[in-house]
Amino acid sequence: MSVTHSPETHALLIARIPTVTGRELHEWFDTLAKGPGLSSCAERAHWLADEHNLSHGYAQAIVQEFDRRRRNPAVPFPRT
Repeated sequence: MSVTHSPETHALLIARIPTVTGRELHEWFDTLAKGPGLSSCAERAHWLADEHNLSHGYAQAIVQEFDRRRRNPAVPFPRT
């Protein structure tokens, strides 16, 4: 089952990821890029949650943001 957050909830989840996970968003993007070649968002979110002990809500938000930024090159990937 796919979870779709409202834009407001998604923005809050994305903003809290570094605090909650101890890793910056770009680190999660690198993890997804190097992860297994799963095709669906749900599969990648479940893999991320299971492999890295994240809640499925945060995993889904990371995958959605990763895909959004890949589709829209005008939105830069964050780097620190």
